[in-house]
Amino acid sequence: MEVPDDQREREPGRLRVALLSYRSKPTCGGQGVYLRHLSRELVALGHYVEVFSGPPYPELDEGVVLTEVPSLDLYRDEDPFRTPGLHEYRDWIDVLEVATMWTAGFPEPLTFSLRALRELKKRQGDFDVVQDNQTLGYGVLGIQKLFPVVGTIHHPISVDRRIELEAAPLRKQLSMRRWYGFVRMQSIVAPRLKPILTVSESSLADIHRDFNVPQSSMRLIPLGVDTRYFHPRPHLPRRKGSIVAVASADSPMKGVATLLRAVAKLATERDVNLTVVSKPTPGGPTEKLVQELALGDRVRFVHGISDDELGELIATSEISVVPSLYEGFSLPAVEHMACATPLVASRTGALPEVVGDAAVQVAPGDPEELAAVLRRLHDSPEERERVGRAGYDRVMERYTWHVVAKRTVEAYHEAIEARRKGER
Repeated sequence: MEVPDDQREREPGRLRVALLSYRSKPTCGGQGVYLRHLSRELVALGHYVEVFSGPPYPELDEGVVLTEVPSLDLYRDEDPFRTPGLHEYRDWIDVLEVATMWTAGFPEPLTFSLRALRELKKRQGDFDVVQDNQTLGYGVLGIQKLFPVVGTIHHPISVDRRIELEAAPLRKQLSMRRWYGFVRMQSIVAPRLKPILTVSESSLADIHRDFNVPQSSMRLIPLGVDTRYFHPRPHLPRRKGSIVAVASADSPMKGVATLLRAVAKLATERDVNLTVVSKPTPGGPTEKLVQELALGDRVRFVHGISDDELGELIATSEISVVPSLYEGFSLPAVEHMACATPLVASRTGALPEVVGDAAVQVAPGDPEELAAVLRRLHDSPEERERVGRAGYDRVMERYTWHVVAKRTVEAYHEAIEARRKGER
């Protein structure tokens, strides 16, 4: 969209920022949550922020401008892997998008980056800096010729690929490798961006190992939590025996299967119930496991709830769990701690670094240990109170979006200054 000049005009100390994100709805994952909160806080600091996003489009706060970058939206919830009609094709990028999907690849990082490059070529005088939110498509290298570019990598998707391949039967591994074919492109683009922002020491090490990005090119900025929604509700009682998890139900990396097996063991001797904030695929592996474990009356899945409803759900649960096999940061972990709900988290990836001694840590993928810890916390109100309070205190000391935005602006200035020197 075209923005009036008086909205993006230069003012002393004010930056004009273009934020790129190939899919940005918060329910699609942490990238959308990051985009929404960072953009809001950048505007609160006085900067002009325009988000360029493909569908599903983000939820943004007042003052943030959205420029939609339409795709063919081949993975829409109501019609995934759809075949578009001939009238829908607009150009060669659309053809590339469909051809990649038809050959079992995931096209969005590449095709969005090419569309974003086309849009930004028309807007060369409008922005001081561009931030790429983990697209890492070849088009970003073209954008880098026009603007200073700051990259963001929450964690390298190479880790997701490795974990999913290990969990997949042999007959599915070839198609899965093709689906993750875009990771090679990201590994080529990432080392050419400087600075790159990441969220944890664990992610920094993984990006260096898998994408060959020099550690000197990366800046560590942990994520924040929106305490307007994620905070204790002392006026509301906690639901007896309640356990909550916010995790993609069908992703092996998120460890929901481990959690279900642990709850099944605990349910034979304690009155507990589990709420998973996610939408499992009908008839998919998670629904089948719930049936296999006879957990139908103990487990519910919820999705499409507001941030306030999610905050209340967490704050009124007795125990929260992040059972992941890997996390580059884990916003849900921080949100659980912000609600003073005692947290059980896997000892993997960035989670030990994020939670410190303010959560009970367990081995990833071990339902026996997880069940034992859940049993102990269920039986001990005193330990639940202690762990919940420690988590809340840790969040208040370390994780706010205001600090994230201020440190991100420092990275913007670094990129702008490096380009200025390079052009002299």
